[in-house]
Amino acid sequence: MRLRDLPSVDELLRDERLADEPHALAVVAARAVLDRARDEIRSGATPDSLVDAVLAELAGARQASLRRVLNATGVLVHTNLGRAPLAEAALARVLEVGGGYSNLEYDLEHGERGSRQDHLAPLLQRLTGAEAALVVNNNAAAVLLALAALAEGREVIVSRGELIEIGDGFRIPDVLARSGARLVEVGTTNRTRAADYERAIGTDTAVLLRVHQSNFRVVGFSERPQLGELAEIAMKYELPLVDDLGSWALVSVGDEPTPAESLRAGADLVCFSGDKLLGGPQAGVVVGRADLVECLRRHPLQRALRADKLTLAALEGTLALALAPETRNEIPVLRMLHEPLEVVRSRAERLAALVSGEVEETVARVGGGALPLAELPSAACSVGESLAEPLRLGEPPVIAVVRDGRTLLDCRTLTDAEIDEVAAAVAAAIVLDAK
Repeated sequence: MRLRDLPSVDELLRDERLADEPHALAVVAARAVLDRARDEIRSGATPDSLVDAVLAELAGARQASLRRVLNATGVLVHTNLGRAPLAEAALARVLEVGGGYSNLEYDLEHGERGSRQDHLAPLLQRLTGAEAALVVNNNAAAVLLALAALAEGREVIVSRGELIEIGDGFRIPDVLARSGARLVEVGTTNRTRAADYERAIGTDTAVLLRVHQSNFRVVGFSERPQLGELAEIAMKYELPLVDDLGSWALVSVGDEPTPAESLRAGADLVCFSGDKLLGGPQAGVVVGRADLVECLRRHPLQRALRADKLTLAALEGTLALALAPETRNEIPVLRMLHEPLEVVRSRAERLAALVSGEVEETVARVGGGALPLAELPSAACSVGESLAEPLRLGEPPVIAVVRDGRTLLDCRTLTDAEIDEVAAAVAAAIVLDAK
């Protein structure tokens, strides 16, 4: 075939097999196919059926890009894989609220406009002991809103050791600076004392800020003031103390404090994520003093950063489970975090028996910037290294870890119900790998 033999877009779309396709989409697909065909001809190849190629292009365009995957990495809160999987109760709330209309901003009792913030505030107050609460779309937004509402155009004092870079190149100082506040850095990377904060306080100081260090830790010659020490200084100078926890542990886990502990230590506002150790949807939560939370609620940015009805529904379903110890393990992240090793090993043994693999002891991690030093004893099913790629490209995709020439399927992040799916995916991957 020569270039001059290629049909025009209009000629290509006259084929009866393309007659029922939406014209605008078919034009885009036809142009893409013809461009590829020209490249093939110039390289000396002969293009396949152009109509079939257009149909394949259209089918590819309709295929969902956001897909369910099976997490066999052993990272519980895997940011790249969507962080926390939602509990069934949370999903049920999303279906109920998202499938029709809701009282999102309607006061049923008084028959007038209400606030979307009123739905979760009582639950959050009960769980944290705070006077008030507010929900936005993620924790970075929560901190941004807090500083914009309390310190725009003024100074915020923060430790140099907390001005870190988090995932995908986002740097905490850049995020905080967008609030309009001026950051005043104190201390050094490895050692900051309470006195450093106090010496930096001036007439333009608006907030004392403590920031969660995410995956960064200084080990060895280091020092960081206790929150109570900062609270005493904040009270002495009548300044609000904002504590960015990053995550939210319902009970103390490792070095992750709870919001209740932070508030009892003297923080005026505490910010944290909904989709880390809490195990809910992506959300940012601010709890603390009622007057300060009201300042945030009234700030114009709050409307731009607020959470939508589906997020609020999923978070409400998660918080309802968190209220009672007997239902907390229905939250997948908490179940995975506390599941006994024997149960995980039993799951790995079942998978290994199904795929002729081997059981290996391994270590799982929390992920998502929470508990970076914590190691969770785990068990994996080990299969051939070459299976990692076909597993990732299969349906559903299975994301595993390649280590020491083997592909490890960590069973702490797989459920009992997913083991048969993974086994079928391994069988399909073996067939593909053999070709």
